[in-house]
Formats: sequence, C-alpha cells, structure tokens
Amino acid sequence: MHRARALPVIVLVAAALAWWLADAQRHVSLESLHEMHRLWGEWSQNHPVGARLGFFALYVLGAALSLPGLATGLTLLAGALFGWLEGCLLVSFASSLGATAAFLSSRFVLRDVVQRRFSSAMAKVDAGIKRDGAWYLFGVRLVPVFPFFLVNLLMGLTSLPTRTFYVVSQLGMLPITMVYVYAGTRLGALHSISDVMSWPLLLTFTLLGLLPWLARRVLNLIEAGRALKGWTRPRHVDCNLIVIGGGSAGLVTSYVAAAARASVTLIERNRMGGDCLNTGCVPSKSLLHTASVVSMARQLNAQGVSLPRVELDFAAVMQQVRQSIERIEPHDSVERYRSLGVDVIEGEARLISPWEVEVSTAAGPRRISARHVVIATGARPRLPDLPGLSDRDCLTSDTLWGLRTLPRRLLVLGGGPLGCEMALAFARLGSEVTL
Repeated sequence: MHRARALPVIVLVAAALAWWLADAQRHVSLESLHEMHRLWGEWSQNHPVGARLGFFALYVLGAALSLPGLATGLTLLAGALFGWLEGCLLVSFASSLGATAAFLSSRFVLRDVVQRRFSSAMAKVDAGIKRDGAWYLFGVRLVPVFPFFLVNLLMGLTSLPTRTFYVVSQLGMLPITMVYVYAGTRLGALHSISDVMSWPLLLTFTLLGLLPWLARRVLNLIEAGRALKGWTRPRHVDCNLIVIGGGSAGLVTSYVAAAARASVTLIERNRMGGDCLNTGCVPSKSLLHTASVVSMARQLNAQGVSLPRVELDFAAVMQQVRQSIERIEPHDSVERYRSLGVDVIEGEARLISPWEVEVSTAAGPRRISARHVVIATGARPRLPDLPGLSDRDCLTSDTLWGLRTLPRRLLVLGGGPLGCEMALAFARLGSEVTL
C-alpha cells in the first residue's frame, strides 16, 4: 500500500487501540455521563461558544474514528447540555460530517485494493448502487440495528457520490438522533443506557426502515403517471386482465388469474402451449430420452451384454416425439382454458393503448379493454448475420421437428439450453455434431 494511503489506516488503528487500552468506554457509562454533564455544563455557562465548538469537534472526530459507544454517549449528552432543538442541530451535522470523513477514508485507503481484487463483483455492486444506492442507504440509516460505522466504511468502497452519501446520511440519521437527544434531555431519569434501546423503540425504527421502500413505491406511481400522460383510461373495461400469448408464461398467468376469480382474456395467434409444448421443452426431452436409450443400447457390448445390431428408424423416433406433444396438448388446449373460465380468442393482437387491445380474428377485428395487460409473446429463432447463411436451407428450433431423416452431419449455432440438448441428442443418435 502507498505510504500516503497507509497513514490514515495507522491513525485509525492507533486511535481505536488507544481507546480500548485507556478503557475509554467507561466514559460513556451513565455515571460518567452525569459527571461530564456537570463539568461541561460549567464550561458552557462560562464559554457558551467554545463549549459548543469543542463538543461539535469532538463529535466529528469520534464519528470519523468510529470509536465504539462514543457517539451514543455524546448524543445523550447533547440533549442534556443544549436542549432538544440545539442538540439535534449539533449532533445531526456533526454525525453526518464524521460519517462522511469515515466514508472518504475508506474510499481513499481501501477502494482501489478492493476494486482490483473483486472487480467483477464490485461492478455489479456499483451498478446497483447507481440505481438504488440512495434508497438503500436511507433505509439502512433509519434502522439502528445496522452499525453506522460499518455502513460508513462499506459505502466508501462503492461508487456512491460523496454528496449523496452526506445528504442521505443526514436525513436518514435524523429520526434516531431526535429520539436520542430527547432521551438526553431526560438524562436524570435514565438508569441505564440500554433503556434507550427498548424493544418498542427498535420496532419503531424497523418500521421506519420501510419508509424508503414506500417512498420508492410513490415515485414509481409518479413515473407511471408521467408515462401514461396523454392516454385516457376507459371508464369501463371488458375484463380484469388481457394476456397476449398462449405460451408457458401466458398460460400460467391466465390460470392463476382465473383461479383468483379474475375475468381473463387470453389471445393466441398460433398454437397454444407456445415453444415449450411445440418446439422446446416437451419435444426436446422426448428426443433426449430416445437418444439416451439408443446410446445405452450401443454401449451394452462393452458391458458384456450381447445384442443384435441397433437399427434406428429416425422417422419413427420423430413420430414418437410428436405423440409426446399430443399427449400433453390437451392440458394447454383452448377447450381446457375455456373450461377454467378464461375467454380464449384465436387471432393476432395489437396494443392500441395501455388498457386496450385490438384483435384480428376470422370474424373481423375486435377491441377489448382491461385493467391490466400482460404481454407474453415469447420469441422466435433468429439466424445470425453470417455471409451466405440466408441462402442456405437452414433448420431452426421451429423447423427441426419436421426432419424425417437423420442428418449425417449437423452444425448447431448457439450453446443455449435447446442448442445443447439438440447437439447431445443428435450426437447420441449417430450424427456428427459440431456445437
């Protein structure tokens, strides 16, 4: 570590060690607070400005060095010495400045080292901090269960702007500051510092921790209002929910909504079940099962089991795949979902407003409105932009299942789940496969 960066670490460690060796924590006991109140009170009467400046400087230093227990004792003392309003002002600004000093020390000393060693993980953390860092810090500040000094040091390792850290810290720590300073004004009635941290108080602050998320919810509603500006919501709607797309996501959404007694309209322009039933999960697992059996049969000779030569009827294999689809098809059919109470429309949907859909059906266009619209249109295979590829008769995950002859050689472009499954299945069936 560079000498300039090592110096703050040495100072912090030395100060904390001196604090412990001197048994300085005894100075934040209730008895010592009463004694400090007496002594500092006399100084405040004789030198009001100096006493306040000295108190402010001591608080900033204690918060910056993260000395255990000092902040709690000084916060109580502020209420006893200066009253609730003035004590809140002194502590609020001093604690925020001290926290920011600790934050900057962590950033100056440790951030580069952590970034180098955990670059990929920190990139994700910084992305989250950029998006929600202020809200997260605000929530943590409101909940005193989290040690504030630890929050200061950890936030210094992130990309959170210093100005944001200071402002959010001052706002987030204000509620607990107000309560502690008020408790300090009643210092004579306290028998133990732990009296301040009673479970009702902790519960209150934990509930206060929900405020950032509630505030974020309000902001989301405001953003939604801005996004919908210029659109007129229909006064009356035809159903609770419109689902565009009858694949896995659309079917599950429709099923759950109908089970919750919502009125649901499901629109599908092609085949119910989508990719999963027709060109993905079901046929691929069926083909993989057959390929596994064929591969095992061919390997039995090596295990000492003699079998006649294994002959593969690929057309029959693909017929078996088709039968697997047909066995499951009734579960995803139009008839079944209508029996569940879902209004299934076969046609092509076009979203014309946030609440309205126009469907082109065989009987003509039809307009439907709903409180909510779910778009579950799935995806389709895309040929990569390679020279000459569009001139070839390429197979895709949609057209692969029409094969009736086993390819001698097969090139699979794409190593996703379906690409890997097809590469494995065809290799086991006897094709020469390149993935």
